[in-house]
Amino acid sequence: MKNRHTNAVAHRGEARGLDRIDRLILKRLQANGRKSVSELAREVHLTTSPCLDRVRRLEQEGYIQGYAALLNPHHLGAGLLAFVQVQVDRTTPEVFEKFRASVESLEEVVECHMVAGAFDYLIKIRVADMEAYRKFLGERLANLREVAQTHTCVAVEEVKSTLNFKF
Repeated sequence: MKNRHTNAVAHRGEARGLDRIDRLILKRLQANGRKSVSELAREVHLTTSPCLDRVRRLEQEGYIQGYAALLNPHHLGAGLLAFVQVQVDRTTPEVFEKFRASVESLEEVVECHMVAGAFDYLIKIRVADMEAYRKFLGERLANLREVAQTHTCVAVEEVKSTLNFKF
């Protein structure tokens, strides 16, 4: 029982080993990943060198997975946002692996999650318009051997979209 509890705590709360300053650094970088180390150091009340050491440690330990620019999909011709529920033809490890490999090559897919429930995967896609969606569905996604069925929900309005989360 003790071992199971220890594993559950470790898996559930990796961030528990972080101190207050580590958490503050992560929150500040989550809000603005382009922040300079000197600016970040001022905000968390450290000098530059110890702040940089902490950031590097957080990167090495996997708390920070990378940095990216958030692009405006409407300005870049990808204004249609849709969520596609995918049911695969068989639920075997081989089918899951083939589907995963296929989806990774589809540029329109910005997120893909294996889920439990009435379908197997939930895919988030960005395309230019409904015509581009029909082409993606008909020529690319539905043509994957592993796909048995799809259902799509097109977003009418993006109410909230963020990469920030509470920890």
